[in-house]
Amino acid sequence: MKAMILSAQGDPLRRADLPRPSPDAEQILLEVRACGVCRTDLHVMDGDLEQPKLPLILGHEIVGIVVEKGARVERFSLGQRVGVPWLGRTCGHCRHCTSGAENLCDAAEFTGYTLDGGYAEFALADQRYCFSLPDEYSDAEAAPLLCAGLIGYRSLVAAGDARCLGIYGFGAAAHIIAQVACWQKRQVFAFTKPGDVNGQDFARQLGAAWAGGADAAPPEELDAAIIFAPVGDLVPQALRRTRKGGTVVCAGIHMSDIPAFPYSILWGERCLRSIANLTRHDGEEFFAIAPRAGVRTEVEKFPLSSANEALDRLRSGQLRGAAVLVTGEG
Repeated sequence: MKAMILSAQGDPLRRADLPRPSPDAEQILLEVRACGVCRTDLHVMDGDLEQPKLPLILGHEIVGIVVEKGARVERFSLGQRVGVPWLGRTCGHCRHCTSGAENLCDAAEFTGYTLDGGYAEFALADQRYCFSLPDEYSDAEAAPLLCAGLIGYRSLVAAGDARCLGIYGFGAAAHIIAQVACWQKRQVFAFTKPGDVNGQDFARQLGAAWAGGADAAPPEELDAAIIFAPVGDLVPQALRRTRKGGTVVCAGIHMSDIPAFPYSILWGERCLRSIANLTRHDGEEFFAIAPRAGVRTEVEKFPLSSANEALDRLRSGQLRGAAVLVTGEG
């Protein structure tokens, strides 16, 4: 199979021909149809997330067709379309796994980080951690739902019942979850890089009641804010815009250092919290809601061989919506 390989952090991906893998008892082998390009992939490439499996096939927003099954696979059929998320496997018996918090398992393995992912023509996945996908979405449209959508949804749930919701960083996750929030009759206030008029227009097109630079004041105090941009400086800014008793959710897996800030902007029982990974329950809920909410993903497609270009476009902020690598979309 053809694949794009990360040999060392800090290096670009290289094209390689590899043996087609074979599934073990609990695994399925997928012919990859599409794989989303996520900011987490950049964090792995750039060394922000340490100790990946190397060499590594990136990619954890995988949509594929089951072409081979392990001996104990019962959930999926040959020819079925399946989605593979970031959470690739957990221990199943630690205190986190047994309490509904499998996303915090210390022995968890992750697709495209400690397990090979979907920047390839074929990919292996544990059947227990995969999802059936709504028929309403094409392969490329479905791919961003598997991380941008799932992490965005978990972040939205963490924001509680906030009616005035701030979203900082209007990329792949934000453009999905803003649609869910608007469907839930929340007011969405979108914060982009100062001067990013195109991003602000995009947010308004998706239903945002207001859009402006991250340094601007929204027309109303926020009940909660979700920070998708990996920029620590946004934390005190969001706290200042959030009412007493409100919540600021840091949704990324990596963020630059948070600067010192006065206790006064945290005081008043404001809550600052992070989101770590996802659970299978998040996926079950989100994939039931997304079609009902009319969620549509805006994607820009790239061939597998252009993975480095897609990553560069993401790094420089030149994407509207999400980038997706396609190998043969249905």
